Amino acid sequence: MPPLLLKNPRALKEMIGREIGVTEWFQITQQRVHQFAEATEDRQWIHINRERASHESPYGTTISHGFLTLSLIGYFVKELIEIQEGVGYAVNYGLNRVRFPAPVPSDSKIRARIFLLAWKELPDSIEVIFKVTIESDQSEKPSCLAEWIVRYYA
Repeated sequence: MPPLLLKNPRALKEMIGREIGVTEWFQITQQRVHQFAEATEDRQWIHINRERASHESPYGTTISHGFLTLSLIGYFVKELIEIQEGVGYAVNYGLNRVRFPAPVPSDSKIRARIFLLAWKELPDSIEVIFKVTIESDQSEKPSCLAEWIVRYYA
C-alpha cells in the first residue's frame, strides 16, 4: 500500500478517529531475533534456542521478543504516512498501554494496523497518538497493542 501523502503534520488532524491503513507483511526471521537478543543482552532460551524451544516452549518454536515487535512500530507508521513538509524532526515521545496478547513465532510475518487516536497542537510541535495493532500470520489474537505518542517539530 503506498503511503498516505500529507502536506504537513497539521493535515493529520483530519484523520482523528480513523484508520490510516494496514501495512504490508514483515518477516520476523530467527536471524533478526538473534540480532535483537545480542543488541539488548536478552538471550533467554525461548528466543534463541530452537531445539530447546521445540521441546519445552508452549509455542513449539522460538518467539520474537515483545520489545522487538514493539520497536517496529516506527517502521510501520513510516510505511503508511509520508509528511511532505513542515517537519524538521520527529520524536518518539512515549507509549501508553502496551500489551502483548499473543507471541510472534520466529520466521512468521507481522503487519500493523494504524489508527489515529488524537492530535494536539502544542506551542512548539504537533503531538499525535497512534493506536497500533500488530497482527501475526500465526494467530487470531493481536501480537501487540500500543498507543504510540509522536511529536513533530518544524
